[in-house]
Amino acid sequence: MQYSQIQRILGILLMLFSTSMLPSAGVGWFYGEQAREAFLVGFAVTALVGFLMWLPVRRQRNELRTRDGYLITVLFWLVLGLFGALPLYLLELPDLSVADSVFESFSGLTTTGATVITGLDTLPRALLFYRQQLQWFGGMGIIVLAVAILPLLGVGGMQLYRAEMPGPLKENKLTPRIAETAKVLWYIYAGLTLACALAYWAAGMTLFDAIGHSFSTVAIGGFSTHDASIGYFDSPLIEFICIIFMLISGINFALHFLSWRFRSLKNYWHDVECRTYLLILLGLFLICCVFLIHFQYFDVWTSIRYSAFQTVSIATTAGFGVTDFSAWPTVLPFLLLYASFIGACAGSTGGGMKVIRVILLYKQGTREIKRLLHTHGVFPVKLGGKPVPDRIVEAVWGFCAVYVFTFAVLFLILLGTGLDFVTAFSALAACINNLGPGLGEVSAHYGGLTATVKWILSFAMLLGRLEVFTLLVLLTPMFWRR
Repeated sequence: MQYSQIQRILGILLMLFSTSMLPSAGVGWFYGEQAREAFLVGFAVTALVGFLMWLPVRRQRNELRTRDGYLITVLFWLVLGLFGALPLYLLELPDLSVADSVFESFSGLTTTGATVITGLDTLPRALLFYRQQLQWFGGMGIIVLAVAILPLLGVGGMQLYRAEMPGPLKENKLTPRIAETAKVLWYIYAGLTLACALAYWAAGMTLFDAIGHSFSTVAIGGFSTHDASIGYFDSPLIEFICIIFMLISGINFALHFLSWRFRSLKNYWHDVECRTYLLILLGLFLICCVFLIHFQYFDVWTSIRYSAFQTVSIATTAGFGVTDFSAWPTVLPFLLLYASFIGACAGSTGGGMKVIRVILLYKQGTREIKRLLHTHGVFPVKLGGKPVPDRIVEAVWGFCAVYVFTFAVLFLILLGTGLDFVTAFSALAACINNLGPGLGEVSAHYGGLTATVKWILSFAMLLGRLEVFTLLVLLTPMFWRR
């Protein structure tokens, strides 16, 4: 293990991250808010700690190994969540505890969108901007951004990229050089954010709200500058814009790159995962719409409008709201919550297990049925007409098994803290799938939970963001053997 090199990289990354607190200080200065001081102190402390970590090992230039990449990724997200919580803890309004600050920080960086803060409409704009910005950085992954910069500092990035990027096909690169790949991803990400902000602004949002919501929309995060979320604006046009950009951000960014490069949209429909993703959303929308109309919960137009928004928001794990979906009739709240386990496409900013894994699980299941009927038959698993290596199929089965097992263990622990069944299940599902809103006591916010529960859920958010294996691999004795 290259510990000196790991320390050097963590120091560099912390110094880079510290600069993310300066825009919030600038917002506080612009609006004349005392809150700017908390972000300036947070910047100074984070930058100083990063500098002190980097200084003794600044001349280290060893090549990173795969294990180093996993360790750096996990350590950096842990350190990032803790230092990201520093300005939140220092703020006088709202008065957050350590557990609350860390929970909010992890929720932002992992793009979960669960919050312990209420009264957003009356809070300093510096804080509101910081929360939105945390989600934007976390959306594509700060380490992927760092991969584009670190080669300039003498650090290779492929190991970090593999540990950070979601999905089972992590070896695929858009360009021959990993730094160029990261840059391409961020150009697309930034371009979508700009387009989303301009669309929101043109639709009637203030410039501040438009920028803030574009950050959390493209990141599929769900944080808002208002307690009522997107419902605050009560605008079908704004909701439609939000739906479009949530849909786009839930698609593999590699497809966006291919469509841009070849000036063609056909790649979207030809891609099995993207096609399945859109069909799942369509099916959920129709089910929700039919149930709401049948039970006369809303009128026909409102049922269509709210079904479309909440289906896309929950299924892509964005977590925005225009109405309280937890109060919808019969099975709809749990149906949408189950949809978050599928989540968005691999290589997107969404959470969940990813659509591609669900497709492979289904294909592997049908293959096993065929093998029972034809014991000597050979039935390869195919995607887009091409066989998928057994190593990938096995990895998907392993991932899903660990995902379910981890969920079951954490669920029992949450029940042991005294939470009721619905609250424990939905809170854990919302956090490990990086969704945000849940059912029961957490349908509106997580502020009423105990500090112990908040720490457990913060851990679940990190598990979901790093797709379980990246974090759990560090807990195995084999990882630490030479």
